[in-house]
Amino acid sequence: MRGNIIERLSHWANFLVVAMLIITLVLLSWGITSNNLWATMLAGSLLALVIVFGGSVVLVPDDIRSQAMGRTMHVASSMFESMRDGLTAKSCNAVCQIILPETEAQGISLTDTATVLGYAGEVPPEYPPGTPNSGATLEVLRTGRMETFTKRNAHQMSVQQIELDTYTPTVAKGFPVGIIVPLIVADKAVGTLKLYYRNGQQVDRTQLTIARGFANLISVQLSSYELDRQAELTARAEVKALQAQINPHFLFNTLNTIAAFTRTDPTRARDLLREFALFYRRTLESSESRITLAQELEQTRRYLVIEKARFGDDRIVESEYLEAGLEDVMVPSFLVQPIVENSVRHAMRDEGPLHIDIHATVDGNDVLIAVADDGLGMDEEAKELLLASAHMNHDKSGGTGIALRNVAERIERFYGGGSGIEIMSKLGEGTVVTLRIAGAGVDVKSD
Repeated sequence: MRGNIIERLSHWANFLVVAMLIITLVLLSWGITSNNLWATMLAGSLLALVIVFGGSVVLVPDDIRSQAMGRTMHVASSMFESMRDGLTAKSCNAVCQIILPETEAQGISLTDTATVLGYAGEVPPEYPPGTPNSGATLEVLRTGRMETFTKRNAHQMSVQQIELDTYTPTVAKGFPVGIIVPLIVADKAVGTLKLYYRNGQQVDRTQLTIARGFANLISVQLSSYELDRQAELTARAEVKALQAQINPHFLFNTLNTIAAFTRTDPTRARDLLREFALFYRRTLESSESRITLAQELEQTRRYLVIEKARFGDDRIVESEYLEAGLEDVMVPSFLVQPIVENSVRHAMRDEGPLHIDIHATVDGNDVLIAVADDGLGMDEEAKELLLASAHMNHDKSGGTGIALRNVAERIERFYGGGSGIEIMSKLGEGTVVTLRIAGAGVDVKSD
C-alpha cells in the first residue's frame, strides 16, 4: 500500500515538472519573439525552479524503482526455485505464500486444469486444495482470458478486452470478489492463478496488473520446466533409439554363440547366458539416468566377454587406465560401450588380435575418455565424414555414425559447451576416439 501511494505521488510530481517546463518554454519563446524582458526573466526563473525541483523529485522515483526492482528480482527468484518441478501441491503452496504479501488480496490459490493445488490466505477458502475447480475457473481455462468474479450473482466479467485505465471496480461489499488469470504454456491454459478480496473496491487497476504480471511470470517458469522435461524425454528417446540400433545385431549373434556352446561347452554357455542376462538388465536400468564411469566400464567389459566368446578369446585384447578419482564421475549411460562396439564391428581384421585401450584422465576442469584400437583405421575422407555425421541430423556412414551422434549429443546436452568428440585415425593403423566432458573434472577426488 505504501509503495502504491509513493508511486502515485511520484507520478504527480513528474507531471508537475513537465507542466512547469512547458510553461517555461512558452514564456521563453514569447519573451524572445516579443522582446519582452520581464517574460524572459520570468522564464529564466521558472527554468531554474524546474531544474532544482525536478532534480529533487526525480531522485526519489529512481530510488523507489531500484528498491522495487530488487524486491521483484527476489520474488521472481524465490518463485523460480519453488516451481522447479512444475505444478505440484508443494510448489503451488509455496508460490501462493510468496505472492500473497505482494498484493492486497486476502487469499491466493493456484490450480491445474482440474484441481486446486495450493492456497495461502487469512481464512479457509471455499475451494481448498484437492477440490475440483469451480465453474468460473473452468471458464477461464476454456477461454484463456483473465476474468473477475463476484459470489453475489455468480457473474463473471471478462476484463481481457477492457482497458485497465478505464476499468471501474465492482462494488460487492460483504461478498467474495476475485480475479482469475490463466497460466499459459505453448498457447494452452495449463492452470490458473486466483486472487480473492473482501470487496470489489480492492480490485483496482493495480491489482489487475499485479495479477496478470504474476501469472505471466509463473507461465514463463512453467514453460522453462516444460522445455527441460521435453529435453529429458528426448534424451531418453535417443538412448532407446541407440539401444534399438545396436541390440538386434548383438542379440542374434549372442544367442547363436550361446547355442553353439551348449553343445561343445555347456558350462561356458551357462556362464555366458548369466553374463548376457546381467548385461541386458543393467542396460535397461541405466537407460533412464546417468551412472558412474566405473559402472559404464563394467558394462563394457560384459559386452567384451560375450564378443570374445563369439570371435575367440585371443581375437580381442582390452586394457584400461583410469586416473585416480575418475571411477565415481557421473556419465550418461551408453558412453563408452558403443564406441568399443564400433571398434569390434568395424576395425577388426580377418586375422590377428584387435587391441582396444580405454584411457580416462583429467585435463584441467575436463575429463578425457579415449578409446583406441589398432584395427583397420580409415582415411582422412572417411574420418571427416564420420566426424561430420556425429554432429548432423542424418547419417551417411552407417551404424558407426548413429552411435557416435547419440554419444555426442548426450555429452553436449548433459555438460554443455566445450564437450564433444574428436577422432584420429590412420588407414591400416587404427583409430582413437576421444570424448571431452567439460567441467566433469572439477569435483574429481584423487588419492
